[in-house]
Amino acid sequence: MKTPSSWLSLRFFALVFGLSLIIRGNASRILCVFPSPSVSHLLIHFAVAETLANDGHDVTIISTIPNRFKATNLKYIHIEGPIFTPDFAKEMIRRQSNVYIKFGSTVSQVLDMANSTMNNPKMLDFLSTSKAGDFDLLILGYFMNDFMLGLGAHFQCPIVLSFMVQPIFSINSMIGNPAEESYVASLFVGYKQPMDFWQRVTNFMAYIIEYYVFAPITAWKVKEMYRYNFPPDRYPPLEEVYKNISLVFTNHHFSQGPIRPNVPALIEIGGIQIKENPDPLPKDLAEIMDSAQKGIIYFSLGTNVQGSNLSKEKAKMIFNVLSKLPYTVLMKWGDSDFPGESPNIIYKAWLPQDDILAHSNVKLFITHGGQGSVVESQYHGVPMVGIPFFGDQFSNMANVEKSGFGLSLNYATLNEMELEQALLEVLNNAKYRETVQQFSKLYRDRPMSPRQLVRYWVDYVIRHKGAKHMQSPAVFMSWWELQSLDVIAFFIGCDCGRCGFVDGVLQDDMLQRQKRIPKCCEE
Repeated sequence: MKTPSSWLSLRFFALVFGLSLIIRGNASRILCVFPSPSVSHLLIHFAVAETLANDGHDVTIISTIPNRFKATNLKYIHIEGPIFTPDFAKEMIRRQSNVYIKFGSTVSQVLDMANSTMNNPKMLDFLSTSKAGDFDLLILGYFMNDFMLGLGAHFQCPIVLSFMVQPIFSINSMIGNPAEESYVASLFVGYKQPMDFWQRVTNFMAYIIEYYVFAPITAWKVKEMYRYNFPPDRYPPLEEVYKNISLVFTNHHFSQGPIRPNVPALIEIGGIQIKENPDPLPKDLAEIMDSAQKGIIYFSLGTNVQGSNLSKEKAKMIFNVLSKLPYTVLMKWGDSDFPGESPNIIYKAWLPQDDILAHSNVKLFITHGGQGSVVESQYHGVPMVGIPFFGDQFSNMANVEKSGFGLSLNYATLNEMELEQALLEVLNNAKYRETVQQFSKLYRDRPMSPRQLVRYWVDYVIRHKGAKHMQSPAVFMSWWELQSLDVIAFFIGCDCGRCGFVDGVLQDDMLQRQKRIPKCCEE
């Protein structure tokens, strides 16, 4: 005879087992493909995937770095492929230039890396052993790799894109999001609203270049790779695959600006990589941060650039300035090739950035200005001094400076005096900390957290079989229809026809009048 406690244990087990069956019954099969060579990009995409795995979905991730997840319902396929190497980082630092000048070569590099991932033996084996219907949803980490949308056609499932920043021209085009170039600055020019006349002139030219120069160049290369990886005898044309995009998640929030309209298919999840509750710091790091009497300066140039990638002259200059300050400096450096030793400077190959910035004793963040780093600093209310190197880092730091969150410096011309003055200005002037902490309140104040948004909208798309009703009609229109060129041509034609009709009537009237004139009058 079973004891009451045994019955309770059995009933509890049955309840847990039943609940697990219900949860598994609602689980969807989600394929996440994240081919980016940049770890900072992957951190955003991984946060999306981890959210869904923790929500009970069966998630398969294909990515270019080793597995760092603990979830048991998550399958991980590591594709060893191209990543941003130290040599690549050094070259990017050396050849600092406008994003428009480097656009063509950057797109070629990114597409070649994505194509290398697609043709990796592990990837080819995965595709050959998988078929249509194996997945309910594809989440693609997007960075100009449009040809990989063919994976949605391969598995015949809806597509969601995960993107690192506010929407750029290619994202807008795919989902029919309006450009609004008269008052929405391109990401790459870095203007804040409102723009003055000359800024609007520059911004208009930037949009012309992006939509009518960059877009055709990118489209040509993308279509070539799509046809190679997804042959036309087996897959629909890329133009049709674009229409299968259900949502785009962007690591952005309207409080950052610009203020603009977005279509329903664009969901802002800015700050998703930030933990709602920071993890405890390692014991040695916690002791350092807690005991720093004047406070902590945190130095990190992101995941693609290590301090050791800097020229020896610049590294020594930065060391000379930081070693004189009465603050404890935590430097994410990368290797043992340090520019010098000082009691107040602690070098680490890796540091938990989000958890460090959450600490109340951090007084300043010296950053490269990457979107992820800027967002984390804003979220935790830490003022910044930025040294941008490439890509959107220049516009990110320009916005930081214009918003009063910190100062931006030019790496190419940077000297000790300029760096020291900038650091002391931000450290000693309370307005920078007060301004960024006020913004932190705005950024955090939301009806749903980024992770809640991801859970809801992914489930929504799956429930409604792709949620086609959310798509903008612009997705199905040609470029001349979007610009109303056909309507304009119609009115021009009508106007020309009207003029021709009027001229014809007048000429006919004149002939009739001439016929009615008596011959005697003609003589």
